Amino acid sequence: MAIKESSDELNPPVVTTDAVVAKVRITRTRKDYLALAIATCGVGYLPLAPGTWGSLVGIGVYLLVRGAAMKLFFDAGAGRNFNLLHVYYGVIAIELVAIFAISLAGTWAASRTEKLSGKKDPGKVVIDEVAGQFIALIPVPFVLGTAWWTAILAFILFRFFDIVKPYPARRLESLEAGLGIMADDIVAGVYAAIVVALAVVISWFV
Repeated sequence: MAIKESSDELNPPVVTTDAVVAKVRITRTRKDYLALAIATCGVGYLPLAPGTWGSLVGIGVYLLVRGAAMKLFFDAGAGRNFNLLHVYYGVIAIELVAIFAISLAGTWAASRTEKLSGKKDPGKVVIDEVAGQFIALIPVPFVLGTAWWTAILAFILFRFFDIVKPYPARRLESLEAGLGIMADDIVAGVYAAIVVALAVVISWFV
């Protein structure tokens, strides 16, 4: 038997039939500290609502990536007759690459942190919320007048889907180690992104 924690504040720790992952090692390597840094994003140790803090970190990462990508393509397109569609497509491509990189790093870091803590899905791991929240924000338009309310909607929806865990998130959560930790939040992010995209389209006709 093992205790399964969660960074989702409304999902309390439960006893699972999974074997205890590993005993905590007294001496830690540089890779262990790197894994802990990535997995917790510096906010996983906060006593209240680590999942929400992780989502806020996800918003910060999203803003950095989108801002840098927009600057890159607007600057590059100045002499190449790029239109807004070219820029938008390029920005989305960079965001997808960033999500892929975060997900890979997060899976490795979460797996290693799970072994270090000896707990299934330790609550201090929030890199999954970072990835999921980033995904939820992808449909946010470039236009500031629409961006602010869709960003807030993406945050609320992701937190909702992350806690409720609609199919297949709950099932994917049972996957081994870091893969299970990341997978359910990625699904929650996809659900949130779909709803945000629909909301943007509907706003065009309102």
